[in-house]
Amino acid sequence: MGAVSMRLTAPVVLPCDAAMSVVRDAVVDVDDDGRITHVGPAATAPATDAPTTHLSGLLMPGLVNTHAHTPLAVLRGMGGDLPLMRWLMEVIWPAEAKLGGADVRAGMLAGAAEMLRGGVTTSTEMYFQAEHVVDAVLEIGSRVVLTPGIITAPGMERLGTWEQMRDAISRWIDTDGLRFGPGERVELGYGPHAAYTLPTEAIVTTAGLARERGALMHLHVAEAPGEDDAVRAEFGSVPAMLEATGSLGGRVLAAHAIQLSDDDIAILARHDVAVAHCPGSNAKLAAGVARVTDLRAAGVRVGLGTDSPASNDDLDLWEEQRLASLFARQRGADATALTAADALALATREGARALGRDDLGVLAPGAWADLVHVAIDDPAFVDPDDDDQLVSNLVWAGGARGVRDVWVAGDPVLADGTPTRVDPAEVLAGARRVAAKVKA
Repeated sequence: MGAVSMRLTAPVVLPCDAAMSVVRDAVVDVDDDGRITHVGPAATAPATDAPTTHLSGLLMPGLVNTHAHTPLAVLRGMGGDLPLMRWLMEVIWPAEAKLGGADVRAGMLAGAAEMLRGGVTTSTEMYFQAEHVVDAVLEIGSRVVLTPGIITAPGMERLGTWEQMRDAISRWIDTDGLRFGPGERVELGYGPHAAYTLPTEAIVTTAGLARERGALMHLHVAEAPGEDDAVRAEFGSVPAMLEATGSLGGRVLAAHAIQLSDDDIAILARHDVAVAHCPGSNAKLAAGVARVTDLRAAGVRVGLGTDSPASNDDLDLWEEQRLASLFARQRGADATALTAADALALATREGARALGRDDLGVLAPGAWADLVHVAIDDPAFVDPDDDDQLVSNLVWAGGARGVRDVWVAGDPVLADGTPTRVDPAEVLAGARRVAAKVKA
């Protein structure tokens, strides 16, 4: 690790480690590469001449959104009272067909700004015209795990065949590497959309290319009843198809994963497939309630996702924590099914683990300095000196409204609630221009 270039102090630090520790009167040191070198009590911190910033409130890792289509922020609210397949086929896909590269960039900028204001530093994006997603991320300073979409759907023919989409990703990875940009802000993977929008061959061959490169394969799995009837008729289920065709064994992230049998869960566990749980979008589209407690009991890695801001309709990962816990408790009639600490872990460390990353979602030496400063001078925090109550208040009552400052790879990207690298008024105006264009 490099020399310490910045020290942050705070009355409370939540490293979001395995023990979900609460460290009082603590420091976080960051080196000149943007990685953390030390986390711990100020009393035992190493000496340093680095500039020190004294914060009030608490310091924690940036949240990790494990499934999103953020550029669709420009379509927010369209078709909002339709079930999944009608929503896609009648509203979203026709509208998406009108989006050009500049429109995608405008939507990603708007959504990334929204996420930074809520403390989300990393988003896992499945989208098209992906070079414009990267442009937006590098401009605003957030972090992305980008899995460019591969799909056959109405209106998407203009983007090429699924083979062309797949092979373009391989060329990109082979040219730029899996990770690139300042602070490795961009990681590339593959985004085959779903078993119902692609031939089986597309998923099988994509899985092989992803395994060869150590890349993440990110796809929708068993989201809503009826979507994958043809696959179920042939293989029994999408997880069964993935296993039978040898498409597992690499880094695989299954988005939604709602309509699962016990056998399906066993398949995911057997092949270490991770799940991106999107409770808000699942509920709004009436797709069902995922078996999160059963997945976690089976040892399946689970993170939280917002899904598209056109289906959720926000990018608030604090709300997803609350919904995930509420739905898990209701499903099992068990108030202990997903605690506040469990939910916070899903949005941080466990979300990063679902992506196969140990350098995100946690404050620890060697991890990226993706940091969030949260104010606790708020009625949500009734006894901030009580560790358990502090975490409970943060998840259940505080959340996004307390976020004040955000750093990514040690760089300040949000200061006092405002993005530092873009003009929020220009970002909003750009998104609204695209929304008007789509409706014209």
